[in-house]
This record gives sequence, C-alpha cells and structure tokens, in this order.
Amino acid sequence: MKMTTKFFEQLSNNLSELFKNSNEYNVIIEVGQSPNIQTFKAHSIILNSRSLYFKNKLNAITYNDDNIKIIKETNISIEVFEIIIKYIYSGTITFENINTSIIFELLIVSNELGLEELIKHTQSFLLDNNPPWLRHNFFHVLQTSFKNDNLKDLQQFCTNIIVKYPNIIFDSDEFLNLSENILVFILRIDNIQMDEGKIWDHTINWGIAQNSFLPHNLDQWTDEHFLALKHSLQNCLSLIRYFQISAEDVIEKVQPYKKILDSTLWTEIILPKH
Repeated sequence: MKMTTKFFEQLSNNLSELFKNSNEYNVIIEVGQSPNIQTFKAHSIILNSRSLYFKNKLNAITYNDDNIKIIKETNISIEVFEIIIKYIYSGTITFENINTSIIFELLIVSNELGLEELIKHTQSFLLDNNPPWLRHNFFHVLQTSFKNDNLKDLQQFCTNIIVKYPNIIFDSDEFLNLSENILVFILRIDNIQMDEGKIWDHTINWGIAQNSFLPHNLDQWTDEHFLALKHSLQNCLSLIRYFQISAEDVIEKVQPYKKILDSTLWTEIILPKH
C-alpha cells in the first residue's frame, strides 16, 4: 500500500493564487527601465526559498517605512520576468505562443538567478524544438553559452555546428569580435572540417584585429608589431596543428609571421618538409 500521497498540483494552485492576490506581500520588484516599468508584489519567504539570488538581494536590502523591501531589476524584460515569477510561485511553465528570442532570454536570466531546474528545462526545450533559430543566431548563442558553465548542452550544440560547418564562424564578420576564450576553445577542437592553413589565416586575422595600430602592409612591421601580435595570440599559437599545414602554405602563410613563433618550433616546422 502506498503510504505517501503528494498533492503538488493543489499546492501549486494555492501558491499561484497567493501571488495573484498579493495577500500580505512584503516585497515589491520593479522590473524594466523607465518609462516601461512594471511592479510585482511578492513575498520574501517564497523568494528566499526558491532563489539564492533573491535571498542574497533581500538580505542586503532594509525594509522601508511601510515594511516593504524594494528590488529593482532594470536588466530583465517584463515579459521574461512574468514567466520567472510565475515559475517561482507555481513551479509551472509553458512556452506556448512565446517567441524563441524570449525563451532564449529566459535561459540567460534563469542562469543569472540560479534557477537550475528552469535552466535545464529551457535549454532542453530550445535544443529539442528550435535548432533553426539557434543556428540562425549562432554567434549570440555561442558567446552566451560559453559565458555560463551551466549551458554545457548548448556548448555541445555549438561545437557540433563548428565541426561540421566551420565556415559559419570562420567566414563571418563577427569572427574578429570573438572573445579569446571562445577562440581558444574552437582551436582545441580536433576534427574541424577545415584546412589547417585556413585556420591559421583566420587566427592571424583575429590577432591583428585585436591590435588596430598594426600597419596594413606587413613590410612596414617592426619587431614591436610582431611582439604585439604574439602577445595577443599567446594562448592560440600552441593550438595550431602546424604539421598539418601544407608545405606551400607554410611558406606562403606561416613564414611571413615566423617572428611570432618560438625559433625551435619554426625550425621543426620548416626542416622536415623543406
């Protein structure tokens, strides 16, 4: 005989009503930026128990004369916060008739608020139902996923895209704006379906883009210019698979920049094949 009965649905409904009716609230959350600000009445006991983020915020805020704590969330959209506060109170969520861009924003905000259950669910929903949107907004998805360790599945999705369709990232104008940690991650991928000589070209171009003062004409470069490029690429150069670069590309593409390489490495590259 089953000894335990769970009435979660009724509990969810009761807490939802508590939020809707705003009975005995002691927190006001102001969401959005002027002139588009919406206030939400909430209860500290619910926020404290459901979100470490709000628990820390509330602990740092004192009650006003009306015995109310006011939280300002200027960087969260009203539409996203409505979904989050409903989830916090009821433990339910629906993505029906919600734009994918809002769902992705929800994923980002859920991560910032430390809502692990919501992070996992939203990430899975996007991957299962919205791959075309993720591919179309690839750079935004890539940069976001690698800022957050909680988005491992999304990182793997991006990795698979890079392996199969490297041009989507290497040939994009946005490539030069990639953060260093993402470029390093990409260079560590073993099975990218792109010629290593082209990967070298793109890596060099990225490094040059980080130093706007470098002359366009390589003949005008001084030792200081090469040193600046070497510094920008210090975490990338060791990840290039030099021995997979053709002899012709070594001479044409790598040799002009040999000053940024360790002399021993350059000797190893040039001697066996040339």
